Amino acid sequence: MSEKTTPDPLATGNNSAPEPAPTQVPGGITSEAVASDVALDTAGGQMPPSAVPAATQLRGRDHRDGDGSVLHQIFTGNAMVSFLSVLLAIVLGGILMAVTNPKVAVTAGYFFAQPGDLLTEVIRPYTALVQGSIFNWAGADLAAQLYPITETLTVATPLICAGLGVALAFRAGLFNIGAQGQIIFGALFGAYVGFAWHLPIGLHLLVVILAGLVGGAVWGGVVGLLKARTGAHEVIVTIMLNYIANFLLLFLLTTPAFQRKGSTNPISPFLDSTALFPELLGPQFRLHAGFLVAIAATAFVWWLLNRSTVGFEFRAVGANPNAARTAGINVARSTILVMAIAGALAGLAGVAQVSGTEKYLSGGVAASIGFDAITVALLGRSTPWGTFFAGLLFGAFRAGGVAMQAQTQTPIDIVLVIQSLIVLFIAAPPLVRAIFGLNPRKKKTTTSGTAGSHTGGVKSGAAA
Repeated sequence: MSEKTTPDPLATGNNSAPEPAPTQVPGGITSEAVASDVALDTAGGQMPPSAVPAATQLRGRDHRDGDGSVLHQIFTGNAMVSFLSVLLAIVLGGILMAVTNPKVAVTAGYFFAQPGDLLTEVIRPYTALVQGSIFNWAGADLAAQLYPITETLTVATPLICAGLGVALAFRAGLFNIGAQGQIIFGALFGAYVGFAWHLPIGLHLLVVILAGLVGGAVWGGVVGLLKARTGAHEVIVTIMLNYIANFLLLFLLTTPAFQRKGSTNPISPFLDSTALFPELLGPQFRLHAGFLVAIAATAFVWWLLNRSTVGFEFRAVGANPNAARTAGINVARSTILVMAIAGALAGLAGVAQVSGTEKYLSGGVAASIGFDAITVALLGRSTPWGTFFAGLLFGAFRAGGVAMQAQTQTPIDIVLVIQSLIVLFIAAPPLVRAIFGLNPRKKKTTTSGTAGSHTGGVKSGAAA
């Protein structure tokens, strides 16, 4: 009796039977693909198969990624978390204003008779905030109606510039909370050149801007130098330098070189008209060309971080300084340079104050801009354009807070509470995702369960 032999499907030239059509296993993977992956994983049967062939894992993962992953990334990404953080802070701030407003309690007593009164009182502070920061529909003319948005842009200009300085340092792994002192030094240098030097129009403003950049860069570069050479922590150094800059400014404003003649107040003379930023919309508005400079600074920082070799070194040092040093990057040089540029950007904020908004130097030239800039950079996720729009938002809060207090007697401190809540939620993204049901871990667990069923199908096919 002759022994029956089973034809080898892998043998060449075997046309005894037609090839079966590939079947589907769970997950949309064909049995032919599974067999190919198993053969690849086992080296043609010479090695025991692994639990799940690598090629099958990759194919299954690519297939699953196409199913809603783009929307999932959008709704759980940093931009969406930032937006939801602002929204949540506004809602909580509205609840706080409603609880502390006596008119809300009065209208709540007859809510079912006239529910509109309660709703009006609840949203009235935010209505006043919008009316004072974006558009005043009750204005007598177009100029009065557009005045709020110009104030928002004016207030946002130094916030954007200083926020860019903080954000740039963040990207390099440095916590620059010395923007306050860098603003003061930028304003100090720029104001002195503005009122003590008398130069032609055009050239004078350019020299004032350069002086402000140099002043901020010097004060920021000191921090970078101490960090690179001695290992001093930039947080401690910047805090100390903030105090030094503030008290140095107050002292200089009492000296003949800086104090306005005939005045006992610690303020400087007015800057020459040639040293001022041009007004963009006329004398009835405070909006000046410094806002255009802030836009240019944002574009510069974006180019620096994303299109230049120096920016790549900054990001590499921020990600892992040891790895950057191993790759040949001079970490000390990058530390000094990034703090100098960050200080120059903050110094530009000081120039915007003395050459645009105030037109003279005073002890409160920096106000709280340097500390608000930290919040702006955090809200903007340390990205240039994110920081730009965060500066606009905080400019709207500061400009509209005055109108909100005047129209509704709501304390302007509520705006500070909202800003603080934004910082809280920005610092805790998992909390925001959990509140809105956008926790990526849940999605990951579901995906892993689906992958397990796919793996089981593949494993069964391999065993068969």
